[in-house]
Amino acid sequence: MQKIAVLGLGKVGTLAAELLAQGGFSVIGLDQAAAVRKYPFPVSMIDVADAEALRKELLQVDSVLSCLPYHLNTGVAKVAHAAGIHYFDLTEDVSTTKAVTELSKTSSGLMAPQCGLAPGFVGIVGADLISKFDDCRSCKMRVGALPQHPTGLMGYSFNWSPAGVVNEYLNDCEVLEEGTIKWVSAMEWVEKLFIGGTELEAFTTSGGLGTMCETYKDAVPNMDYKTMRYPGHVKLMNFFFHELLMRERRTEAEQILVNAKPPVSDDVVYVHVAAEGMIDGKLAREEFVRAYYPLELAGRQRSAIAWTTASSVVAVIEMVRDGKLPQKGFLKQEDIPLGTLLETTTGTPFKGGRI
Repeated sequence: MQKIAVLGLGKVGTLAAELLAQGGFSVIGLDQAAAVRKYPFPVSMIDVADAEALRKELLQVDSVLSCLPYHLNTGVAKVAHAAGIHYFDLTEDVSTTKAVTELSKTSSGLMAPQCGLAPGFVGIVGADLISKFDDCRSCKMRVGALPQHPTGLMGYSFNWSPAGVVNEYLNDCEVLEEGTIKWVSAMEWVEKLFIGGTELEAFTTSGGLGTMCETYKDAVPNMDYKTMRYPGHVKLMNFFFHELLMRERRTEAEQILVNAKPPVSDDVVYVHVAAEGMIDGKLAREEFVRAYYPLELAGRQRSAIAWTTASSVVAVIEMVRDGKLPQKGFLKQEDIPLGTLLETTTGTPFKGGRI
């Protein structure tokens, strides 16, 4: 596994491709409208939604990483499956993951969706905490990608895909409650929490748990994933999507929100994962709480959301290449050892994080 195609050369895709090239992979970038700049790898400008054009490109590689909007990933996965190569993506979309799961049943390569931050890294951390308990009663996972210096009532900037954010805010959320898998509405179950003295609110969003509910349904009775924002955000978003009926006009909603709150360079990614249960006959709580800030990687300053997302997936790809993860079938994020990921070249920055 040396040749990899990276689809979608936005901030995350470009950084992932650069990290892969830096790590010894032979990389080709595929994008319909790549930025006019010099890349340290060849780039082909193709329509990735054109299955035949994509097939010709993927026949030249042994793996593919999709950093495309979620609605394009199923098509890419089908082409990768037919070509018999490894497939990786960053999707939070539940239906996409179900489609990839079905493909994995007959795949000759590894099918590994959900390899970003959430789902992805947060699930790897959650599984690691759960493993510390003799009997785990709950695992709560929270992630927030936020501006360091918020302005306005919304307190937010769209550093992540607007389509992905809208998808998370509107689709139902899978949770484990008292040992039963349930589906609950997004932007509900609001709670208050603090990280390093900063007050945040957390609320349900779709897709962050990946496959964990199915994996742990008989072992961890209570499990949920929530997105963290600055106080007041969720009330405004419920008003925008539900009272103003913007849930029925998703594309327009994306445009309005990004126009109002464009990306910023000074961002922060908060990760708060907590598990509770019995260890040696005593009730205990284990936590993984970090604040990740922009870093210089591959010669340039990168936003926190870009490097945490790109580093997570590239670390997984490194582990597959090095034989530390399965080579075919479906890869669950909870089956990836946190300690091994942290020892990879691109996973090492996750050891940091200041509060």
